[in-house]
Amino acid sequence: MQKLSLSQTLGQKLSPQQIQFIKLLQVPTAELDTRVEEELELNPALEEGREEPEAQTEESDFEDDYDSADELSVEDYLGDEDFSGYKMQGDGNYNDDDDKEIPVAMQATLNDQLESQLGYLGLDEHQGIVAKQLIGSIETDGYIRRELDAIVNDLAFAQGVETDVEELEELLLQIQQFDPPGIGARNLQECLRIQIMRKLEQFEDDVVLQTALSIIDFCFDEFTRKHYDKIVRKLNIEDDELLKDAVAAIVRLNPKPGGISGGIVKTQYLIPDFMLTNNNGKLDLSLNSRNAPELRVSQSYTDMFSAYDKSDKKDKKLKETVSFVKQKLDAAKWFIDAIKQRQNTLLRTMEAIVKYQYDFFLEGDETKLRPMILKDIAGEIQMDISTVSRVANSKSVQTDFGIFPLKYFFSEGISTASGEDVSSREVKNVLADLISKEDKKKPLSDDKLEKSLKAKGYNIARRTVAKYREQLNIPVARLRKEL
Repeated sequence: MQKLSLSQTLGQKLSPQQIQFIKLLQVPTAELDTRVEEELELNPALEEGREEPEAQTEESDFEDDYDSADELSVEDYLGDEDFSGYKMQGDGNYNDDDDKEIPVAMQATLNDQLESQLGYLGLDEHQGIVAKQLIGSIETDGYIRRELDAIVNDLAFAQGVETDVEELEELLLQIQQFDPPGIGARNLQECLRIQIMRKLEQFEDDVVLQTALSIIDFCFDEFTRKHYDKIVRKLNIEDDELLKDAVAAIVRLNPKPGGISGGIVKTQYLIPDFMLTNNNGKLDLSLNSRNAPELRVSQSYTDMFSAYDKSDKKDKKLKETVSFVKQKLDAAKWFIDAIKQRQNTLLRTMEAIVKYQYDFFLEGDETKLRPMILKDIAGEIQMDISTVSRVANSKSVQTDFGIFPLKYFFSEGISTASGEDVSSREVKNVLADLISKEDKKKPLSDDKLEKSLKAKGYNIARRTVAKYREQLNIPVARLRKEL
């Protein structure tokens, strides 16, 4: 049996303005220009430039003929929009360089480099097609991971070319002689072997290279696990220095011979959102001027809306036109307000961070960083934690000591033996220092690192040591072992 009932619940729903603001807040300075350009293309009522202060008109009055919920004052879209309410880096110093396109660096793709070397093989038309298919199957790191029998099928179905795995193997061996060394390998072991063999072609009698080849061919699993004692027994190596040199020769090889390749590579520029300078002990904070685009509501659209007062208010088509114009004017005003609110939120958040980490910003000493979490800043500026998180995750600040992402300044607190709280970043620095000074023949386990940290006054659990070690991209003790 079905029953109907009524219930009351509380919920929150974001307005279009709030959604607009949240999206804009997450946009870094480097991408803000693009976002503004998109809005200018979508909304003809939005224009670039400052509003003229004398451009004032009388308030429209048509309550009797227009729904009161849609009332609009023309003055809402007029007047001098004051964008100078915040100190902006570069205000008043316009630089034509800001309008220049980002330089584009051109370079040949990995595919192009390899195909250019095909000419030296003297292949016939059939072999050339097969070889190009193989090259096309090489991924950006330099490896072929697609099975050769699958490439045979690709050639048959896509190009109508008949071949077999044996022919592919022969051509692949030739491609593997191309530069960069190690290209076209199907796994890491083959990649390293190709590179060692290339060296042995030059130095046939090099005992170190011969030992390195034996390690790759017969003890690769032991090598990756750093079980050097097993390698010694398996290969009957009596000279410890020989083993050490052979391992060093392998480690110096390139595990990703393809590198990072692409057709057109845009040069990346890190554009800070804030500028912080130390002027004789006084910290001056400013927003990057690119955070304050000059925008205004279109005068022609305001005039169209104003003209409604002097027209026949019963004209249905005119009402539809005015409704469209009002929608565009609303959107333009909302966007301008969201940009200004973005500036205000960014500045308030960064001011709170500077205040909290003042000692660090004076000297750039990492040990001066205080434990600070999102909640601390959110409470300081009376905003939601999610708002602070959006700012911290996508913004950076230029200081006298370099450019830092804002999330760099956030870290949890660790209690010391004396009862003080220190930043987890400080503990990570001490941990990294301990590992850098350890005996590499007997690396410190996480348990021993925990005891060493406690001896220095840091109360930290072993699992936290492991977490910090992983965050520092430091492997476990077994993989840090050296000869």
